[in-house]
Amino acid sequence: MSPSIARLPRPSRRPEFLLILGSGLTVLLIVAIVTILLIREHANALQAAKRTASNITQLIDADVLRNVELYDMSLKGLIAATERSDLQDVSANIRHLVLFDRSAAAPYKGDILLLDKAGEVIADSSLLAPMPGNFADRDYFQTHQQNPDSGLFISRPFMACSVCEDKWRIAFSRRVSASDGRFLGVAVASMRLSYFAQLFNSLNIGSNSTINLINHQGILLAQQPLLEQDMIDKDLSARPNVARILRERNGSFTGISSVDRHPRLYTFSNVGTLPLIVAVALSSDEIFAPWKRAALLISSATGVLCLGLLWLTWMLCMELRRRYRAEGVLSELAATDALTGLANRRTLDQRLRLEWERAQRSNEPLALLMIDVDHFKAFNDRHGHQGGDEALRAVAQVIDSNIRRPADLAARYGGEEFAVILPHTDSSGAGVIAEHIRSSIEYLPRLAADTQPITVSIGLSTWNKRSAASLEELLLSADRALYEAKHGGRNRIVEADSQA
Repeated sequence: MSPSIARLPRPSRRPEFLLILGSGLTVLLIVAIVTILLIREHANALQAAKRTASNITQLIDADVLRNVELYDMSLKGLIAATERSDLQDVSANIRHLVLFDRSAAAPYKGDILLLDKAGEVIADSSLLAPMPGNFADRDYFQTHQQNPDSGLFISRPFMACSVCEDKWRIAFSRRVSASDGRFLGVAVASMRLSYFAQLFNSLNIGSNSTINLINHQGILLAQQPLLEQDMIDKDLSARPNVARILRERNGSFTGISSVDRHPRLYTFSNVGTLPLIVAVALSSDEIFAPWKRAALLISSATGVLCLGLLWLTWMLCMELRRRYRAEGVLSELAATDALTGLANRRTLDQRLRLEWERAQRSNEPLALLMIDVDHFKAFNDRHGHQGGDEALRAVAQVIDSNIRRPADLAARYGGEEFAVILPHTDSSGAGVIAEHIRSSIEYLPRLAADTQPITVSIGLSTWNKRSAASLEELLLSADRALYEAKHGGRNRIVEADSQA
């Protein structure tokens, strides 16, 4: 293929670039939208879990407050009855009924006791004649003995007795004081911790979540289900999550469990004005399990969609590239003479018009060579059309090999006639190139021992800024110069008058 033709402009690949850019931006937009939606759904799942946990804590708070109020009423009734002077003269049965008339309604009730100032039992709700016992070592007794303003006191969990089915209990107690404020004893009511187990079990929080009840010192009073053995009455205040709960009293946060190292959502609230905190620890894995399944499905579908879009874009780009190549080949074929490989007449006309306009703007010279193979009809008669075609191809190759600059163009004008456009070339430069072409063709190898060499006649016409000739006149003067060369003996170069 001729170098002159290889320099023809290629089709632009801007549409391919825009297609790739558009597809890439579309994929990024899809991924961004899906990511935003998944993040929002994640936040919604977390918010829903917080609302659920908050509702659970509120239910527990209300139930615990109601029951603590019943126990407190029993204690207040017991204290009020001890202040009655008329009970000294009634029978033991009546006195027992009056002392403990408010205790029957308390659920999961243990013993309600009245202790004197030494901690000895002087009245027992379960026995008409109380069994001897001293509870001066208990935390509730010591608290009321030392602090007249302790109010309702909730003890640490304790073991009631080794034979009881529900061993763990807590005690609610109030101070019994004389009218002058002297310490007279303690009224105490115990409650089985199985109450909390029953209450917590009635709430569905999932298989890997817990409900916890702790006091303000971080002592665990109840937990359902138990994560570790011997957790009841254990001081948890040193654990980071519990320390934060004790510090904030109400709120919600996400943290890592110090027991199994799993993430959990902790929602907690103080039980009224009591020194108790309910903490619901929901498993983050269970909270986000539906979201993870939906996210996996959506992400997979989005990935397939994006990959499909990118694949289709790639296939379309490949098709566009094939089309570009086909267009390039077709463009070259449309601009090329099939026999010689030089530019054809159509390309010659377009390029000559282009270079003429450029020369007019720049005032640079423009030269045109018209070349005709001498005695070609006789050569064709001697060697046939195949030999003639070979001769034309050889001549075209010589002409093209003498065209060095990118702007120069060699073309087949028609039949055995050729043309060469030489932009930015004056008459002397064009004459040198023309002579190279003429002499090189003259020394081409002869075909089939032919005694006559292949020669060409060349007409040269040049336009410069001093010339008033038009493009048509430039062509006409080159053609006339060629005519003079052929009629002047052939195998020669004739230059047209540049002032024509």
